[in-house]
Amino acid sequence: MAVLTLPHCFPLQSVNGRSNRKRCGLRVASHQQQQEVCTEFERIRTDKSSLKIEEACSDSELWATSILRVRSFYDFKSTFGIQDHKKYLAEHEFEALKERVAGTKEGEKVSCINATLPLSQTTNFPKELCSSCKFSDDGEDRVVVGTLDLNQCLSLPNEIAGMKPKGIGGDFARAYLSNVCVANEWQRNGLASLLVEKSKSVA
Repeated sequence: MAVLTLPHCFPLQSVNGRSNRKRCGLRVASHQQQQEVCTEFERIRTDKSSLKIEEACSDSELWATSILRVRSFYDFKSTFGIQDHKKYLAEHEFEALKERVAGTKEGEKVSCINATLPLSQTTNFPKELCSSCKFSDDGEDRVVVGTLDLNQCLSLPNEIAGMKPKGIGGDFARAYLSNVCVANEWQRNGLASLLVEKSKSVA
C-alpha cells in the first residue's frame, strides 16, 4: 500500500524523546481526518471521460437539477421537518426553472446547462446525492453533479454589468450566468470552468 504524504497530516515524531507537536506548532490529524483528506484526493482524481455537459431538456433532469441546487445553496441548521422543507424548496425551484427554460418571459431565453455522470461512476459519492439528483437519459441513469443557467436577453438587468462594447447596437443580445453550483463531492475538479466554457459556445 502506497503512503500518501499530506502537508497538514504529519505523524507525531519525537525529538530527543519529546514530542515535536509543540515545537513545530503542528496538530496531529485523527484517523478520521486522515480518511477524509484521502477521500478528498480520491475525489480530485475522479475520471472525467464519462462526463457530459449539455443543455437540460427533460423534466426529470430539471427536477434533479433543482434538488442539486437546494442541496448546494442552502445550509440547513436544524433537522426538524427538514425533508418537507427541502421538498418545498425543490418544487419551487423546479417550477421556476421550467418556466425560465420554456422562454415564457418575452425577450429572454434561458438555457440550463448541466454536467452529468453515469450513476455507475458515482460509487464514491454519498447515496443521498446519487438517489436524489438522478435522472434517466435514453435508458441510462445519470446524476447531475454541476449546473448553471445561461440567460440571454436584449438587455441585462439594469445594465449593471458595465458598458457595452463600442459599435454594438441596442438589438445585440447580452448574456449572463446565474445559479452556478457544483456538488461538494465534485468540487476542485475544474467542473465550473467546463460549464462556463460550454455556456460560451451555446451563447
